[in-house]
Amino acid sequence: MLKPSLFACACAALVLSHAASGQAAAQEALPLADYSLEQLSSIVVTSVSRQPGRLASAPAALYVISGADIARSGATSLPEALRLAPNLQVALAGGRDYAISARGFSSQLANKLLVLVDGRSVYSPLFSGVFWDALDLPLADVERIEVISGPGGTIWGTNAVNGVINVITRSAADTQGGLVQGYGGKREHGVAARYGARLGNGAWLRAWAKRDHADVPAAEAFAIGKGSTARRQAGFRLDWGVDEQSFTLSGDVFQGAQRASSSESRVDFSGGNLGARYDTRLGDATELRLQTWFDQSRRDQFGVGRHHLDTVELEAQLATTLGERHALTWGGGYRHGRDRFQNGPVLQFAPTRRTLRWMNLFAQDEVTLAPRLRATAGLRLEHNDYTGTELLPNLRLAWDAAPGAMLWAAASRTVRAPARIDRDLRLADPASNGERYLVAESPEMDSETAEVFELGWRAQPTGALSWSATLFYSDYARLRTLEPRAGLPATFRNLGHGRARGIELWGSWQAARGWRLMAGGVWQDIDTGVAGASMDASARAGLATNDPRHYWSLRSAHDILPGLTADFLLRRVARLPRPAVPGYHELDARLAWQAGPELELALAGRNLLHARHPEFGTAGMRQLAERSVFASASLRF
Repeated sequence: MLKPSLFACACAALVLSHAASGQAAAQEALPLADYSLEQLSSIVVTSVSRQPGRLASAPAALYVISGADIARSGATSLPEALRLAPNLQVALAGGRDYAISARGFSSQLANKLLVLVDGRSVYSPLFSGVFWDALDLPLADVERIEVISGPGGTIWGTNAVNGVINVITRSAADTQGGLVQGYGGKREHGVAARYGARLGNGAWLRAWAKRDHADVPAAEAFAIGKGSTARRQAGFRLDWGVDEQSFTLSGDVFQGAQRASSSESRVDFSGGNLGARYDTRLGDATELRLQTWFDQSRRDQFGVGRHHLDTVELEAQLATTLGERHALTWGGGYRHGRDRFQNGPVLQFAPTRRTLRWMNLFAQDEVTLAPRLRATAGLRLEHNDYTGTELLPNLRLAWDAAPGAMLWAAASRTVRAPARIDRDLRLADPASNGERYLVAESPEMDSETAEVFELGWRAQPTGALSWSATLFYSDYARLRTLEPRAGLPATFRNLGHGRARGIELWGSWQAARGWRLMAGGVWQDIDTGVAGASMDASARAGLATNDPRHYWSLRSAHDILPGLTADFLLRRVARLPRPAVPGYHELDARLAWQAGPELELALAGRNLLHARHPEFGTAGMRQLAERSVFASASLRF
């Protein structure tokens, strides 16, 4: 029996939880263990300010997963690659559904983490989260993944409350020639291929396709009835650049399904997107970026409902320097969504069709106050159809305390705007034949807010050691609760509040030539409660969030011999309280052999310490993560 999909049962679970070749090829293949700490700290990042800057100078809790990290991990999906970020909690929830969060509030419907692919938001306005089973891309084409734990609303907008994940893919110029990759084991297999070519006149093209399949074990309480997930996808990227202008055109289409032994549990999903970006210099000190995207998605679960979403987005951004002290970035955008839901017998939305609009203006200025002291101030005005205009301010200070050491502090206000599930959800009583509702539309549901304070330190005390530490405190107001009403269906309201505080630590140590150790972890305290007027009894136990008190990881990247590498990832996650999930240690490993200049063979294993263990969900109904071993091959031509 396949665990019910996120589309169907996670919506119900929300209510129940309230109510109960060449230079490019060489660049791609550069081993992580051969990076110097200077190279690692000089990695260029863009997610903090929308402008290129050094990781070592970024005043934020930012962790970068490089393409080399991903390749050496053996990850076969984006959520598995995200396990490499020590500031993310990643838990398998069922099939290819995951609960992924930063700084608490973890659930399958996690709605406080914004996810971007090359700057394009991929969250669903149905519930302000991500359908992880439908989000995929060739991991060999990922240049890096920038993971910010903490607010990013001034730059990226509402829903960037607890963090931002920005997946940045390689330029077509960096993926020339051919690449074929395949992997296979007892329960999963997949293949991906791409080819890159130079078109002349400064233009480069990459085309790719991939397909994968995985058997999904039965839920914990069932001995038989396993299901499967399958996905196929194809896409392209065109890059053109001449003088001080560049243009990028990219797109992809995908189709997938989750199947169980019973056709009633089948979920089909499909979609595609097409995007264009234009960058140019307007004089010596000003850069202009124009970007547009069209995105289409379809999701259909038998007997539950169908969701169709078409989105168009336009963005403009100007970055300029004013004298020697100011670096100003400002711009605006407009997003238009046509959302349609074909109601099922229980899960329903009213109205079934909505046109959704988001408009924004933002500005952020980095001011040099003194040779070693910088301040960043920003403000975003964002308008949505549900709550009107939201204000998202941000203030950051950075002090270069010593060569290779930076102290920074930040204060931010951020917002999670209502989604359709907050305002338009209906749940019919199955026993009433559609004549009575357990939950009705919630016109009083307002935005959730958070005021966040951070204090961080980033340092490289020696040539072999670098580390980062961040203290954080978040004060949440107007959190969502489900309020019963006498003789009437329940509705969502904003009678909850919460507090999150903790520390994030991570570092890197060059233990020996060709051997790097990386460690990191989060220790956190998440408290939630409700106002005295609330009648939501289950919210008093935790507002549907399920977070460990701590989680940490230790990673080893070792070049044993020329052409032979070994990588290990040891993970520890403390117990989850509601519903209870035991804490666990787990180990992933990969051994790779460069059999020839263009051929790599590898053997990888996941969850090697236990035959099976739970990571998320209710006992009996949850899927267990199982031990798996698989082989892979990568051929360049």
